[in-house]
Amino acid sequence: MAGATGHCLPRFIDTESMKTITTVPTSRHSLHNTTFHYRYQSCSLSMNGCQGDSPLPVGTIQSRTLAPVPSPALAMDRLNSAISELKSNPPPLTSGIIRLQVPIQEQIEAIDWLHAQQNLLPRCFFSARSQQKVSNSFLEYTNGNGYTSVTHNLVSVAGVGSAVFFRHLHPFSYNDWRSIKRFLSRECPLIRAYGAIRFDARANISSEWEDFGSFYFMVPQVEFDELEESSMLAVTVAWDDALSWTWENAIHTLESTMRQVSSKVVILRKEVSRTFILSNNHSPCKTHWNLAVKRALQIINQSSTPLIKVVLARSSRVVTATDIDPITWLACLKQVEGENAYQFCLQPPDAPAFIGNTPEQLFHRKWLNISSEALAGTRARGRSTAMDLQIEHDLLSSPKDHLEFTIVRESIRRKLEATIIISRPAVCDRVVVEPMKTIRKLPRVQHLYAQLAGTLRSEDDEFDILASLHPSPAVCGFPTEEARLLIAESEVFDRGMYAGPVGWFGGGESEFAVGIRSALVEKGLGALIYAGTGIVEGSNPSLEWDELELKTSQFTKLLKLEVPFRSKIEKLGTQLKRGLSWMTAWRRVPGLGLTRSSSAWLVKIEVSSFASGGATPKT
Repeated sequence: MAGATGHCLPRFIDTESMKTITTVPTSRHSLHNTTFHYRYQSCSLSMNGCQGDSPLPVGTIQSRTLAPVPSPALAMDRLNSAISELKSNPPPLTSGIIRLQVPIQEQIEAIDWLHAQQNLLPRCFFSARSQQKVSNSFLEYTNGNGYTSVTHNLVSVAGVGSAVFFRHLHPFSYNDWRSIKRFLSRECPLIRAYGAIRFDARANISSEWEDFGSFYFMVPQVEFDELEESSMLAVTVAWDDALSWTWENAIHTLESTMRQVSSKVVILRKEVSRTFILSNNHSPCKTHWNLAVKRALQIINQSSTPLIKVVLARSSRVVTATDIDPITWLACLKQVEGENAYQFCLQPPDAPAFIGNTPEQLFHRKWLNISSEALAGTRARGRSTAMDLQIEHDLLSSPKDHLEFTIVRESIRRKLEATIIISRPAVCDRVVVEPMKTIRKLPRVQHLYAQLAGTLRSEDDEFDILASLHPSPAVCGFPTEEARLLIAESEVFDRGMYAGPVGWFGGGESEFAVGIRSALVEKGLGALIYAGTGIVEGSNPSLEWDELELKTSQFTKLLKLEVPFRSKIEKLGTQLKRGLSWMTAWRRVPGLGLTRSSSAWLVKIEVSSFASGGATPKT
């Protein structure tokens, strides 16, 4: 991927051990303490839209709707015919983007389609929350003959391949935003760029995040749209001679991707196979976490500092005995919070998958209308109605949580109202906060919540809003710069896209969530699971650690080993301690479903624990 963009990404050592930026190879931050060994199939690379500097839109932006069909297989046939026709009649333009879409008269889940694509990269997935879908994109298209109009609500989007991608090492800038907007139009609302931006583009990039760059967006080559009552399959071709990506290049790579796309969609079993967690290492560990929180509290309590809140995070490296499929895991996470959260997946070529199940919206813009929300304070749901109401009351009356929530809400309000450039009016005419403070209940947890809405003076202010709202006090702290610096000093891992903006840009509409409750997953190598918690006056290190455990439990509870399987492992360790050979012991435990090498490693772990003084299991 780095070669496609014309850049070579350095790997940096940890900021804790070296404060200056030094370009030395390191695998400290990789999931398995080694570099990734990818097992994905990449689509042909396309053009990087960030390499140009033209402020003008491309020569043509079109969406063409073909006649509806009853199945994905027929939609593939129709699209292949349309691509052939388009190839024989190329547009006489040096740049452009064209989307061909076929309505399917059956509702099929986008994540099922994505899972059927056999790990084609790059890929993306985005699903909005249920309450967003009512105000989100309504699709209007004809039946191909131009006289029947059908309108449905967009639910989820999945895509593979990139008609055009946008990636760079420098922080996401106004010029990068303009490069994306060149390929978008109000008249073609479903041509969108899906992607994510780093939490802190100034922080050192570690090995696991290097292929994402400072930001990564893609307009899918092949896209599957899940609607409320039907579906849609689409292809997009983009070209620009000025970017050395001709029409011939674009149509050839689209045909190549289409040959790899499967039209057979099987309903994905929303269940992760139970597996043995070989290791679960936290960075920082609990001892170092306590020290970091206490240090943050000391700074916050100093009269000379403006710092009121800082959000400290934890990265948990989980290694499992069997593969974690990121798409299956994401489908299971959707079952956890249901339609109350955004689900997303972003995976560039030669990279792990960044997946998440976040309840938090950064902003949603449609035309000039913009909304955002404040979310802070976390409690578990009660096991009974009475207990749940008691927990709700405790959260509403907690001085610590009220302070944290007020900081977040008022900061967002001020940013929406702020004047970005001196002598220029504020980007929003007015900002309404309603409700000021209430409880938002999710299936597992509940939060303090407020919604903010305003009206932009110009759609061109979208970049200013994004740059202003990120990072919010909910994931960074307040004031922002003081909190960011303390995070850089305290955390010994790279947040990457965790807690950064995740979502999409469209012609007349855009939507971004905050990339929390997320993980970086590489099939076969486990995952890095991220979580953070706000530190304000009155915070308790131990309670904040418990909050981290609560937030990451939606991931880890899907992986926990079943007791009968653990019993077999313990019994095997006992047999080995009594002097059985490795091979004999391995053969005596059928059905473990492990490779020879991983079995030996597991047994070594068990034996070493017994040899170090652990109790020997009874047989």
